[in-house]
Amino acid sequence: MAAKRIGILTSGGDCAGLNAALRAVVHRAIRNYGWQVFGIRDGSLGLMDRPLNYVEFDLKSVGDEMLRLGGTILGTINKGDPFAYPMPDGSKKDRSQDFVDGYKELGIEALVVIGGDGSMRILNQLCRQGGIPMVGIPKTIDNDVAHTDYAIGFATALNVAGEAMDRLAPTAASHHRVMILEVMGRDVGHIAINAGIAGGADVVLIPEIPYTLDGIARKIAEVKAEGRNHALMVVAEGCKTETGLSVTQVQSGGQARYGGIGQYLAARLAETVEAETRVTVLGHVQRGGMPAMRDRIIASAFGVHAVDLIAQGKLGRMVAWQHGQVVDVPISDVAGITRPIDPYGTLAQTARGLGIYIGEM
Repeated sequence: MAAKRIGILTSGGDCAGLNAALRAVVHRAIRNYGWQVFGIRDGSLGLMDRPLNYVEFDLKSVGDEMLRLGGTILGTINKGDPFAYPMPDGSKKDRSQDFVDGYKELGIEALVVIGGDGSMRILNQLCRQGGIPMVGIPKTIDNDVAHTDYAIGFATALNVAGEAMDRLAPTAASHHRVMILEVMGRDVGHIAINAGIAGGADVVLIPEIPYTLDGIARKIAEVKAEGRNHALMVVAEGCKTETGLSVTQVQSGGQARYGGIGQYLAARLAETVEAETRVTVLGHVQRGGMPAMRDRIIASAFGVHAVDLIAQGKLGRMVAWQHGQVVDVPISDVAGITRPIDPYGTLAQTARGLGIYIGEM
């Protein structure tokens, strides 16, 4: 096979396991196909910068230490849409052609994109515009990318949330408290419901299922009637109030970010529940740190399969994990589509079967 030059970038929020995927792509491309691999720095921005911002990988630069390293050595961005790029004067400019021109200037022949559903949507649009062959690798701690059972980062985030539950339970019992753990989950509740089941929660609130304060209070009263002096709650950050309002906080630059639903619930429950309530917000702790073994394995399998797809000429695809093996699906079936928790699926039914309050359906 003729020598190839491929590029790889990470886009969107960071998570554990990204470097394992990068390593796998480089190893497969160089060892098996003799290709050159170029890492694009800071997501799409690396191809929009002038001069271009990239690094060429060799096997020495992707040792086994990368398996253990959190974040992404390439850097990433989760803002700055190339189709509406924010300029210094506050205006928005379409810089998509800068991305296409940068790809051509680097002389690469295909692009591996590691990102979530939003990144897949934008980069798929960019690549279609520029005629750029693309293969996608799903990553997000929210685990909400369509058509894949697992995305890179979810297993590690879930481990962090599960450990937090294990640490909160004994202190809740010691002080007779209701402990609320707020976890990430902007639009979906995969972390919350999995952590709640694994950690023995009494209440799990997720964006997909509405709830009432009375329902929560009834569950806590039921726990007390059973002779237990404490209760555990898990709530996804994207949950709305019982009246359907989003709870957000304004960050630097004026952007509104989800967060604060835990404190809101604690304040409201104080009016109806005879117990002290404490809130723990995990936030970005879930995205950082050493990747879990499952994330390393899935990321490695994804990276190898992504390179094989390029070699086979199967482009415009995203690798996915289904039924215990790696497959691939059209990116057009994935881009911009969110995979929610099924309110009547296995996880929800398991939670209900365990007596966990997960809302009103």
